[in-house]
Amino acid sequence: MSLTVAEVAKILIVLTVFLLAAHLGGHIFARLRQPPVIGEIVGGLLLGPSALGLVAPSVADWLIPPSGPTAHVLGAVYQLGTILMVFLAGLEMRQSGLGAERRTVLYTTVTGLVIPFVGGLAIAQAVDPEALAGPHGSAMSISLVLGLAIAVTSIPVISRIMMDLGIMDSLFARTVLTVAVVEDVLLYVVLAVILGLAHIQADTSYGLPALLPGDSIGWDVAYYVGASVLFFALLLVGGRAAFQRLATGPLGALERRSPAAFRLVFLFALCLSCMGLGIDPIFGALTAGIAMAEKKDAKTGSPGLSAVRGFSLAFFVPIYFALVGFRLDLVQNLDLVFFGQLFVLACVIKFGSVWVGARLAGKTPSWSTHFAVAMNARGGPGIIVASVTFGAGVINGQFFVALVLLSILTSQLAGAWLTRVLSKDPTFVSSDRPPVPAEALVGQQSLPSEPLSATAVAPPETRSTPH
Repeated sequence: MSLTVAEVAKILIVLTVFLLAAHLGGHIFARLRQPPVIGEIVGGLLLGPSALGLVAPSVADWLIPPSGPTAHVLGAVYQLGTILMVFLAGLEMRQSGLGAERRTVLYTTVTGLVIPFVGGLAIAQAVDPEALAGPHGSAMSISLVLGLAIAVTSIPVISRIMMDLGIMDSLFARTVLTVAVVEDVLLYVVLAVILGLAHIQADTSYGLPALLPGDSIGWDVAYYVGASVLFFALLLVGGRAAFQRLATGPLGALERRSPAAFRLVFLFALCLSCMGLGIDPIFGALTAGIAMAEKKDAKTGSPGLSAVRGFSLAFFVPIYFALVGFRLDLVQNLDLVFFGQLFVLACVIKFGSVWVGARLAGKTPSWSTHFAVAMNARGGPGIIVASVTFGAGVINGQFFVALVLLSILTSQLAGAWLTRVLSKDPTFVSSDRPPVPAEALVGQQSLPSEPLSATAVAPPETRSTPH
């Protein structure tokens, strides 16, 4: 397909506008000591139906028309941004060890997953699923999305909060991150099932499921669960070894010529493998990130990984978040009553489930409270759940807006809570290292929680992240 000069010019103009809006919004929010990613979302929001669409609807429609080359290019950038965002999430998942506080990890993981999903099913019975479902949604998929929305915890958000407060090496921080890693891996499997059900509902199954006979929902669900679990298990166990073997073997020449290209080939190969199995390519991106993640104590990072991360955070990820903001139609889809109910229920259920698990593990009430608040931050993974399910037609615009706002606000609250608590009692995080001196916390109280994404493990000026 060839494009005219006018079409190419329009694509470049639109990409430039979104890139500028995202980075300018991120810069302003960083100067205000707020997560830059919220600024990126706000930048897109101002270009969409909630702002520009009200004062100049023709301009907003020109930016992203319903069809044509510009819409296709932005759709491709959005999908690549999703893949790279999840890839960066995978890079973060190896940052914490699983050895600390095994009893606490076990109890809080079980209660923090089981209770929210039971809560999601209960809420789904109390509401009309059709009022929240998109064209390819169902009562089962809406129930699962509600469970995910309540249970998900953001690894990058938590990482940034801990780094800002100087407690990343504490037992408290390591336990939080370990539970978040285990939860997120399991929750991504549930997301695979949700997207599989959406393809069944839309009759758009691809890969191996499209070749299998039968039309039983039960067998379809069993397939997506089995394929997702098997894929995760194989890559979690052998992904890192396979990556290193390819780097020194068949693709060694590419690794030496261009380390960034080699990593992109590995990333895309896993995404294509997922598509062949009929599961969403974001799960290939997640396992690719886990396989390539560098050790926490590594003195120098991989030049190839730094290049992929740098360009992703300069171009694809900001535009991804700006497009998320562009899709937020607060005028038509913000139901304050529904959002308020979802916010309260999600926070209470997640907080209560984690608090109960920590108490069963023998932790004190205050420690359990701080731990439960930290696990309530949903951040980037919450936004990914919202954007991916909305894009697949599982949820409608009202539910999408509520999920994005839920992710942003819970992350802000977690950061504010821990900052306040640590300034009053710097010893609560530590049982395995000396207490943080109170004077070390001077100036920390106004630090931002984290940009809800991989973009926030370093100062906004560098935009470098381990996630």
